[in-house]
Amino acid sequence: MAISSSSTFVSKTLKSSAPKASILNLNSSSPVKTHLKFNLNFNLKPPSLTLSFNPQKVKPLIKKSQRNGFEVKSLFTGIVEEMGEVKEIGVSQNDGGFDMKIKGKVVLEDVNLGDSIAVNGTCLTVTNFDKDLCEFTVGLAPETLRLTSLSELEVGSVVNLERAVKPSTRMGGHFVQGHVDGTGEIVGTEVEGDSLWIKVKTKPEILKYIVPKGFIAVDGTSLTVVKVFDEEGCFNFMLVEYTQQNVVIPLKKVGHKVNLEVDILGKYVERLLSSGFVGAMKS
Repeated sequence: MAISSSSTFVSKTLKSSAPKASILNLNSSSPVKTHLKFNLNFNLKPPSLTLSFNPQKVKPLIKKSQRNGFEVKSLFTGIVEEMGEVKEIGVSQNDGGFDMKIKGKVVLEDVNLGDSIAVNGTCLTVTNFDKDLCEFTVGLAPETLRLTSLSELEVGSVVNLERAVKPSTRMGGHFVQGHVDGTGEIVGTEVEGDSLWIKVKTKPEILKYIVPKGFIAVDGTSLTVVKVFDEEGCFNFMLVEYTQQNVVIPLKKVGHKVNLEVDILGKYVERLLSSGFVGAMKS
């Protein structure tokens, strides 16, 4: 699929001089090499606290309904606008989840608190931003980390970024909700001319919705499935040269995970068939 022509500020060979922090590593004895580790089985003893209040240090918060998306519904197209760089990953001081700060430029042009931005295909809510520094912060819930590959990100990682569409936005890709169905593992890559073939293995409950010539969102990139290998539990797709230069997928190696979101239309069809809707219509 075509990718937005917005220029990217992130090089494919990004390097970070600061110590890398990953959500997979939470504990470290050295304060200089602090890492984050995603562990749902918390068994922490709360330290003794001395409460104090300094209004100058209080950060503005968005409304709960905005953060949890009770009324906010977003839609994406799978057309990556730019590649951003993870600047910080840490435990949130507000709700016990995780916060991730990302450097981006295009997606901040008209950003507001509570807006949705797809990060590697995962719809996340903007909780803070600084246009001067070209940085924004999103919250990560434990369920998000369980279902996506975002738990593998570390400081310096490059991510696909896309803003939610507006009524005037051209639908260059397909309907992408930013609700990741699960992950897949890259099991093979092959160069053919200036194109790149990539083969991904995933679970049967996801593979059943993937069809040849159908849509698939891989790390938030709208792509066309070429073949489905049911006996191997795999499917493949091809990236043209331009796409390779503007998304993060080619930066990943065999064994790395990618976020997958199948075409929502397949789920609706399955639901209608299993509910007896077709039989009721015939009768």
